[in-house]
Amino acid sequence: MKLLTQVKQVMIQRNYSPRTITSYSSWMKRFIIYSGTIHPEKLGISHIRNFLTYLAVDRKVAPSTQNQALQSILFLYKEILEEDIGWIEDFKRPRRSKHLPVIFSKNEIGSILIHTNGVNRLILKLIYGAGLRLSECLRLRVKDIDFDRKQLIIYNGKGNKDRVTLLPEALVPQLRIQIKTTLETHQDDLKNKLGETILPYALKRKYPNVAFRPEWQYVFISKGFIKDSETGNQRRYHIHNSTIQKVFRNAVNKSSMRKSGSVHSLRHSFATHLLESGYDIRTIQELLGHKSVQTTMIYTHVMQKGALGVISPLDD
Repeated sequence: MKLLTQVKQVMIQRNYSPRTITSYSSWMKRFIIYSGTIHPEKLGISHIRNFLTYLAVDRKVAPSTQNQALQSILFLYKEILEEDIGWIEDFKRPRRSKHLPVIFSKNEIGSILIHTNGVNRLILKLIYGAGLRLSECLRLRVKDIDFDRKQLIIYNGKGNKDRVTLLPEALVPQLRIQIKTTLETHQDDLKNKLGETILPYALKRKYPNVAFRPEWQYVFISKGFIKDSETGNQRRYHIHNSTIQKVFRNAVNKSSMRKSGSVHSLRHSFATHLLESGYDIRTIQELLGHKSVQTTMIYTHVMQKGALGVISPLDD
């Protein structure tokens, strides 16, 4: 579709992440197909309401997913079709269900990590130790790790925001070894007339040679190459998200833990453990990169009761 091609071009120009571009394009396509492949200019609020009702009732998708679909449609009308969208901004958004995050204790995290090894264990430790999202950890480049200041610079995080978070001192030796291994692989790639990494779109066009520089290489590089759809060049990417998710699930199963959780639970645990250690909520908000402190406040509801100073009358 020409319209979806235009959507992709606009989002690339505005430096949206590939993941967001794919998600928005997918929802727009579903909306158009559901509406009988009628051009969105000829559709209105009733079509959007019907589509979201279909997602909620027939497909039984979560409110957060309905909101993502609505946000995609909002972008289509406002930024691509450049229509007056007062009628859509008044549209009632689905209310998200409030669920408490799954939190692992420090002992539980230890029992999970013991069933991992090598670079996979290092990645999971870094996610917990720095409060990272999985994608943020895997997208780290050599230049993003500041050993002198003991900090990580996270570029283009959720909401296209940059932030600084801490670098666990315990992981410094392992990270230095990992970077050394990565750069040695990079040098071998250069000798074989390869060594090109993936860059943000704007940077790729402006400084194409930067893709070969060592500091721009991913810290956690993949074993193989992927083929660039535009140039046909072979490039190194980072370890895939699904690889770490699978490693984590297997480790949880081997630990015989009777608690469900995902890799993201390590980030939740990071925040909760900092709160229990007495760090203030604003500091934790900055480390996590939350736009609103209200988002961070959810961790106050899952702290250990002893840390809140509350004793059950039964225990008393």
